[in-house]
Amino acid sequence: MAGRSAPTVRRTRVATELRKLREQAGVTATEAARTLGTSQGQLSNVESARFGVSGARVRAMASAYGCSDTAFIAALVNMAEGRTRGWWEQYRDILPAALLDLAEVEHYATSLRTAITVHIPGLLQTVDHARELFRQVVPEFSPPEVEHRVSFRIKRQDVLFRDSPTPYLAIIHEAALRMQFGGAAVAKGQLGHLLEMSERDHVTLKVIPFAAGSFPGSGQSLFYSTGQVPRLDTVHLDQSHGPAFLDAEAQLEMYRVLLGKLEALALGPVKSRDLIHNLVHDL
Repeated sequence: MAGRSAPTVRRTRVATELRKLREQAGVTATEAARTLGTSQGQLSNVESARFGVSGARVRAMASAYGCSDTAFIAALVNMAEGRTRGWWEQYRDILPAALLDLAEVEHYATSLRTAITVHIPGLLQTVDHARELFRQVVPEFSPPEVEHRVSFRIKRQDVLFRDSPTPYLAIIHEAALRMQFGGAAVAKGQLGHLLEMSERDHVTLKVIPFAAGSFPGSGQSLFYSTGQVPRLDTVHLDQSHGPAFLDAEAQLEMYRVLLGKLEALALGPVKSRDLIHNLVHDL
């Protein structure tokens, strides 16, 4: 299989951070190229993610730009050198590249948080629930595409089942729990799966009840992936055309605050499970 023509999301992030470091240091591309002993064209290719970059080169660039944050530099080096092809690459010619990027971000995250209003988070969906969602997409997916999307979504859930599972916080509004996608039987199976997952040590499930009233960020689905250092965190917003990734420091801080507000509104894990048990009983 040929390599991806487009850079991976991690390579793009390394390139973006290196460019930010140079600009924050007030160093022009011409000056940086001269200091690093390279051409301006090669530097441009690195900063635009057309070329990958070695860990040694990352350290040299950080030094040239006066960056003394050793933890941040080490995290960038790790991102630059971690070029192992992930399982998601088998879907490269089948699904949009943004979905592959989402799986890659989740795979390398040190923790994951999500807040969602009308859907069950993808990492907690059952096969039947996911299949029903993809059948309702407009324009309509073909049956094979539905199955590709379902299998991809289920494989993403490996981050919660591998030997060192990723800590995961899911904040779900009660509205999402009451939506009966696929009918009562599918809904009951989905709620039962949520209860099972909520008992895992690394999974925290919290419900925002209708009684909480209005709350910030109610019109969007928010996913937050924690990097090795806070500067390398990533926000991904679920949109109709696919995930959009945000990584500017001001954006990251805004969404950290938003997630904190939503978590404060939500019921605790025990009361959240009690609410779900009551919903299952009513089906």
